[in-house]
Amino acid sequence: MGSGEPIAQLAVDGLTVGALYAVIALGYTLVYGVLQLINFAHSEVFMLGAFGGLYAVRAFVPGGGGGPPPGAPAAVGLVAVGLVAGALAGALAALGLERAAYRPLRRRHAPRLAYLISAIGASMFAFNLAGKEFGRQNVPVPALFRDRTALRVAGADVSIQTLVIAGSALAMLVVVDRLVRASRLGQSIRAVADDAQTATLLGVDVDRVIVATFVLGGLLAGAGGFLYAMTFNASYAMGFIPGIKAFTAAVLGGIGNVRGAVLGGLLLGLVESFGGYLLDASYKDVIAFVVLVGVLLLRPSGLLGARLGRPA
Repeated sequence: MGSGEPIAQLAVDGLTVGALYAVIALGYTLVYGVLQLINFAHSEVFMLGAFGGLYAVRAFVPGGGGGPPPGAPAAVGLVAVGLVAGALAGALAALGLERAAYRPLRRRHAPRLAYLISAIGASMFAFNLAGKEFGRQNVPVPALFRDRTALRVAGADVSIQTLVIAGSALAMLVVVDRLVRASRLGQSIRAVADDAQTATLLGVDVDRVIVATFVLGGLLAGAGGFLYAMTFNASYAMGFIPGIKAFTAAVLGGIGNVRGAVLGGLLLGLVESFGGYLLDASYKDVIAFVVLVGVLLLRPSGLLGARLGRPA
């Protein structure tokens, strides 16, 4: 924590992490809105996107990033490279997941349990493959920004890296919200989420919409994975805990609701930040799981609760 007022600093830290949870949660909520299924392999898409961004940045950093951080303009450019590469890696992983784990079952009209088992199997495959290819130890992302305060908000210290991470995440959230609500693709996604059979009769290509939804979720997860790795480093096991927390955020806001995923992510980040301060930092993960159980018991539809295909 910085030297500023504890409450303001906790709020800044919580909102920054919460924005990342929201980015990942959108992948869960989009796929659920279209297929009415939870994509339990989404956390591995997040992890593969982080490695995609990491290796792209390393290719542009002299010596693999072992030297001092570059200047701010070069660092912002490297972050852009990492975001694009991470998003592309996440999109490719999500596309492969849809083709291998979901499409064959959908064409056979398999029961929902088969989708769940297939997703878990794909998740374990990607998890172990990444452990073999990338190693079992944390892989640090090259230091891109000097650790210094860029500005102070209500007494809280905000570093340049925090500004870049939070700003990038929030920008992605706004773009996706507008895409789903105002674009032709968004109209198709909402139509399929509301009633796939009627959408087909109206000329909507449901298979194409499902693929586009997976790819959009993969783009977000991959870019979010790189941003997350900038702070916490990359690891073959990095997807599990953030993935569960993002799922918690999606449930908290209302699974299947885009703005609900954003609201849930930001709220979960704040609850974790303040809860870890009041109790102990080691309880942050416990707090997230308590929130998940509490929401499922008390308000399973979430705070906003509307499905993607219906007006919020």
